[in-house]
Amino acid sequence: MRSFVNYSADCDFPIENLPYGIFSTKNKPEKRIGVAIGDEILDLSAIAHYFDGPLLKNKQDIFRRDCLNDFMSLGRPAWLEARLKLQELLSASNHTLQDPEVRSKIFVAQKDAIMHLPAKIGDYTDFYSSLNHATNVGIMFRGKENPLLPNWKYLPVGYHGRASSVVVSGTPIKRPRGQTLPVEDAAPFFGPCRLMDFELEVAFFVGGPPTNLGDTVPASKAHDHIFGLVLMNDWSARDIQKWEYVPLGPFGSKNLGTTISPWIVTMEALEPFKVPNMTQDPIPFPYLQHDESCNYDIKLEVDIKLPSGVVTTVCRSNFKYMYWTPRQQLAHHTVTGCNINPGDLMGSGTISGETSDSYGSMLELCWKGTRPITLKDGTIRKFLQDGDEVIIHGCCVGDDYKIGFGSCTGKLLPPTPSE
Repeated sequence: MRSFVNYSADCDFPIENLPYGIFSTKNKPEKRIGVAIGDEILDLSAIAHYFDGPLLKNKQDIFRRDCLNDFMSLGRPAWLEARLKLQELLSASNHTLQDPEVRSKIFVAQKDAIMHLPAKIGDYTDFYSSLNHATNVGIMFRGKENPLLPNWKYLPVGYHGRASSVVVSGTPIKRPRGQTLPVEDAAPFFGPCRLMDFELEVAFFVGGPPTNLGDTVPASKAHDHIFGLVLMNDWSARDIQKWEYVPLGPFGSKNLGTTISPWIVTMEALEPFKVPNMTQDPIPFPYLQHDESCNYDIKLEVDIKLPSGVVTTVCRSNFKYMYWTPRQQLAHHTVTGCNINPGDLMGSGTISGETSDSYGSMLELCWKGTRPITLKDGTIRKFLQDGDEVIIHGCCVGDDYKIGFGSCTGKLLPPTPSE
């Protein structure tokens, strides 16, 4: 496809992508819906009247909202109608938006935009769905003979998080304080976390109409409730986690902040990059079964940027290493009758590949601190230090174009001084 908006073949946001986000500018501080194209943003609030298809012509006001929840709630047929209209308007052969005077009113340079959370997130859940990651952690803490707990290959393990501290890319994160147990069989200690970590994740936003309490969504029908994907860094305080997680799992070690990328890449944009689901043994229960692939060749990369500006790539992984798919995650989330709403966020859990340079956390990369990694300037890292900026990139590579996610960034700041 060709657009009248100029961009290179290496651009994250070609006309084949068209991810949705929420932005504002200094001159116009109202939050509004935009679509990324090249290095610009198309302001959908300014072109809402062009969505004149049968499903959207009486719902044009949803493109003038300050979040994507209402658009998400319309469901896949409406999402497809909007995507086709946007591709039509942005195509090189369509002159509707190409007049310079018109362009100046409806396009904003991405460098001039302030990005916000793309939706009002009512609920947030994080899963534990990478076989390699779960195996690595199991070996560390239980040994090679028993790396996976008995339930892991029967259900997508997850925990309920909190939405209040989910933040958009670029938001700094403070090193937390909490209880830890530095020495086994000794008294716990209260103070700053010493073992701060990132977690390379991909999350999906729930879409479609809300479900009712008691309703279930089997994996075979879950696709219509998955709006799109974002990159995610689920910051983790490993020493706090170790002390607190028995018996109910992580709490304060995870609620200090979760960073997501600002652009939601739709499932339609990812369709050409489907790959086979991982072979699952034993065969899942019927509610978790779906014939169609829901796995994608998304290349993932994690960089650590030092205060000096030196950047080192510490991880190269891929979404295709997921054992449990997003459809199965959503199906298991609802199998008990838990209702879901548009704008709910569900994280994949750490995504680790098969080799040591593809592990999606410092816990694995440095193998619980026993194998320090050396950054480009010779600096040694076992875990994150104050001033480190974690930068996650993701993209699918096609023929002469790519579908990019932009970046998911956050800098670790020192803890708030104690009172």
